[in-house]
Amino acid sequence: MSSRCPEFRLVLAALAMGCSSAQAAQQAPELRVCADPANLPYSQRDESGFENRIARLVAGDLGMRLSWFWQEQTRGFVRKTMGAGQCDVFIGVPAGFDKVLRTRPYYRSSYVAVTRHGDPPFAGFAPERLHARRFGVQLIGNDLAASPPGYALARAGAVDNVTGFLVYGDGPAGQRMVDAVAGGGIDVALVWGPQAGWFAQRSAVPLDVVPVQAPEGLAMPFEFAIAMGVRPGDTRLRDRLDEVLVRRKADIDAILDAYAVPRVGGGGR
Repeated sequence: MSSRCPEFRLVLAALAMGCSSAQAAQQAPELRVCADPANLPYSQRDESGFENRIARLVAGDLGMRLSWFWQEQTRGFVRKTMGAGQCDVFIGVPAGFDKVLRTRPYYRSSYVAVTRHGDPPFAGFAPERLHARRFGVQLIGNDLAASPPGYALARAGAVDNVTGFLVYGDGPAGQRMVDAVAGGGIDVALVWGPQAGWFAQRSAVPLDVVPVQAPEGLAMPFEFAIAMGVRPGDTRLRDRLDEVLVRRKADIDAILDAYAVPRVGGGGR
């Protein structure tokens, strides 16, 4: 039958090739990434965050299968994920984060001021410039510590006209802060740039996003370089990721641009 049915032979060959491809995919090494399942614009279970997209790009470049371990990013995140052997890499960590082995930074961002387009821009932390406007700042962690801009406002005497937004709440803090500016609840949101840019870009009300500089004398940085993190001692994976970050820099920058991630000079730019 085979000699008289070339179409049948082609079907068998195609099926064999399909099986081989599936087996090859299963045999490919796995890149396990830990991420928060509801933390836009960084990560989302449907892979709509920019760290999801960067992870898929990196895994594809390395010829690895991408898999996710989802864990809400609360206290003990590192211990519950990488520390428990559930993943190999975090896509975004501060370059000075000492609980993991870091790659080279691939971008550097800062806190920003979000205002309604047409309103006066944020003019710095001089006390005389602060009292006529309503500010929003992030409250970080279980101890409700203020972000660096929050400390700068408090040092300048702005207290009664400042609203704190919990990092953990109904939706991402960046989104709630941007919505508060768009809705007129506050005049200026001082928020970490990558959390602000994407939501401001999607706002129905035109908004301005401008990097903020730390006031003189405040010993708290407003800019941070961001790297990838791997398990301490895993220099082989760290080095491979470093090579991808160099090789695919333009592609990674394009993803960051698509999500309106503000960047400042140095540290991956």
